[in-house]
Amino acid sequence: MNEFITEDFRASVQEVLVKALRGQEAANFAFPLVTKGGARLEILLNATSRRDAEGHIVGVVGIGQDITARLAQEQEYSRLIDTANAPIFGVDVEGRVNVWNQHASAVVGFSASETFSRPFVDDFITEDFRSSVQEVLDKALQGEETANFQLPLMTKGGARVEILLNATSRKDAEGRIIGVVGIGPDITARIAQEQEYSRLIDTGGRQGWCNGSSSLLFF
Repeated sequence: MNEFITEDFRASVQEVLVKALRGQEAANFAFPLVTKGGARLEILLNATSRRDAEGHIVGVVGIGQDITARLAQEQEYSRLIDTANAPIFGVDVEGRVNVWNQHASAVVGFSASETFSRPFVDDFITEDFRSSVQEVLDKALQGEETANFQLPLMTKGGARVEILLNATSRKDAEGRIIGVVGIGPDITARIAQEQEYSRLIDTGGRQGWCNGSSSLLFF
């Protein structure tokens, strides 16, 4: 234990071994091993009770896989998400928030810690769009991804921002869908500008009609 397990994990690994010696086996327990060269490997362990011919527990056998590279990849993935220059959020299969990057916090006002495990649709989507957003998420959870979906988010201050969303299925190492990741630019200002253009065009056209002129208004 002292030679192969990092100090911060010795108590939890000891607990797993003690339980297995009592017949309570553990599956998918992640723990670090120290190599001969002093490096750290991450192992996903199944701890099984070892028995003799009479069925008495005589020890523990652990079998698992080296997930060091996979964890490093996931950490890099998380870093890229968090520093991306666009709002990114993610939900699990129950629709609860489990990804919320820095840009999403800047746009919406909620920090990641304020959003995690909260129901995304009920807590952050305007009421008139909840059914359509839920449909997009449900489709992504079934592998049917959606591009350029206009998504309204409620800010912490109660305002509404518009996101042009790409909803992508999130999968684990075995390819199973475990959630949805959404990414897209904030198009609130662009939509407001387009609405203002339309208002000016409509107003200019009406004034021209009332004055009997044939003026054209374009941008």
